[in-house]
Amino acid sequence: MSRTVDRPLVGIIGGGQLGSMMADAARVLGFRVRVLDPYSHCPAKGASDELVTAAFDDAEAAARLARDCVAVTVDLEKVGLDALRAAAQHAPTRPSADVLEIVQDRIRQKEWLDSIEAPIAPWRAVRTSDDLDDALEALGNGVFVKAAFGGYDGRGQVRVRSASDVEDARTLVAHAPCVVEQPVDFVVELSVQVARRPSGETAVFAPALNHHANQILAWTLLPAPLPEAVADAAETLATRVADALGVEGLLTVEMFLLADGSLVVNELAPRPHNSFHTTLVAGPTSQFEQAMRAVTDLPLAEPEVWRPTVVANLLGDLWMGDEPFNIAAALQVPGVKVHLYGKTEARPARKMGHLTATGDTAAEALERADAALHALGGALAEPTLPDLSALSR
Repeated sequence: MSRTVDRPLVGIIGGGQLGSMMADAARVLGFRVRVLDPYSHCPAKGASDELVTAAFDDAEAAARLARDCVAVTVDLEKVGLDALRAAAQHAPTRPSADVLEIVQDRIRQKEWLDSIEAPIAPWRAVRTSDDLDDALEALGNGVFVKAAFGGYDGRGQVRVRSASDVEDARTLVAHAPCVVEQPVDFVVELSVQVARRPSGETAVFAPALNHHANQILAWTLLPAPLPEAVADAAETLATRVADALGVEGLLTVEMFLLADGSLVVNELAPRPHNSFHTTLVAGPTSQFEQAMRAVTDLPLAEPEVWRPTVVANLLGDLWMGDEPFNIAAALQVPGVKVHLYGKTEARPARKMGHLTATGDTAAEALERADAALHALGGALAEPTLPDLSALSR
């Protein structure tokens, strides 16, 4: 005697590496997966049961994706709101279009953060050249000018330190509304990830410590070596933001930690996040499994971290040299795993994969990540732990 196993269907808008890893997690939980992406050979193709090839603003395709699904989620913010609302006519969308409407526009996001009295750096909305002049006068030199829509890993933004930078900023403003942000004198950058079910149940991963190079995340350490009071404050702040936003699924809150122990919110991401790829090996539950639990309204897992773990991005630059990419050399380093995303074209600064390194201590994990990157012909940017001892005083 046999019985057919019911495998509910979940939809993912976005078939990049995040969508691919969410699809893997969904399948382990017993779901079939339907993905929407503009590229017919996107990384998630092999992990999905069905691929809808369409633009992220294609409302008809989004509705087709959502039909018969128990829930629909996203692996990026750059989704057409009309498309997401069309999907919501057929299945719950988590996060909702209302959440994405706030998050995908930096001006609207900062206005919303101001409205809930979240701590953020001084900023101005800029839509004209005159607005830019006013913002530069008010906020001073060294500001960041960022396009309100799109842009990541340093794209779509200008750091203003000179007259030529001002002209570059004017060019950016001429093409799109922007935000101008006053720089923050921070000790370290952190991120905190909150999973939230429709019922309001939440689970929070410990803060991760992030290090950027050339405005791209170079490496992350989980858990961040913080005093307990600072870690608790970061988790409390992230949970407050997630609850106020009413997000269902994941919300990653990027923060700056200042020398006095206070925290400043930088940006929000309602999806899995590069800084929590560590969770694939750091403990019993990855961010991708947690995302699918939250999106499909399953009980959330305990967000435990068993061991210090570093994740380092593998950028296309590693494929640009004369020597072939040597994965075997990296895997000889104890505690190291390599995860490639299946992208067939390597370009400088393009995220082709990541490696994780675990250790008995944070320093050992960082050392192993650096050794593995050297084996691949690269190097970890500033592979040293920050001195945070003053925060405990």
